[in-house]
Amino acid sequence: MAEVLAFVEAAVPEALRFQVRRLQDAAFGDPGRGDGPAVEPGPVHDPALHPVSMLLVEDSVVLAALDVLGTRMRHAGRVWSVTGLSTVVTEPARRRQGLGRELVTAARSAMRLSGADLALFTADEDLVGFYLGCGFEVLDGAVVVGGTVEDPLRSDGLGKVTLASLFSDQARACAEDFTGTDLLLYPGAIDRLW
Repeated sequence: MAEVLAFVEAAVPEALRFQVRRLQDAAFGDPGRGDGPAVEPGPVHDPALHPVSMLLVEDSVVLAALDVLGTRMRHAGRVWSVTGLSTVVTEPARRRQGLGRELVTAARSAMRLSGADLALFTADEDLVGFYLGCGFEVLDGAVVVGGTVEDPLRSDGLGKVTLASLFSDQARACAEDFTGTDLLLYPGAIDRLW
């Protein structure tokens, strides 16, 4: 039976870390090397974003993996605690078996329990239905602005859809403030857009 494991990204056990990196390289490529496997299976996210790796593991085999990142965002006159998904992958031979949905749903629950005001991330249009099925919602007209203030990266320029879950009472009360607007996330130069 598969189980969900969570680790601070830098503390993922080496045997699991190699498997996660292999899945990430297969899904996203290794931007530092071009094609082929990564040389080092170390952390891929900015430590300032407090990355937590969540893995769905069965018999020491990683079936699916993702990372949860967190930061603060100033928006609509408030500072919000924001968390989001990054590098969501499933073993190609095991896709369409509900494994990714199981892991993403567990991650959404962990994000809610973390005390974050909201989850916020972007996805390609063809994945929106998947994330809706995991409990997230589309923020109509919202654009996540990533990168840095000096070098911003807009999600609408990449054809991405903005998804969210409003966890805190305050975030739910201000739901309209998150639609039809730019959300200045600015996660930095490493995780330009999660």
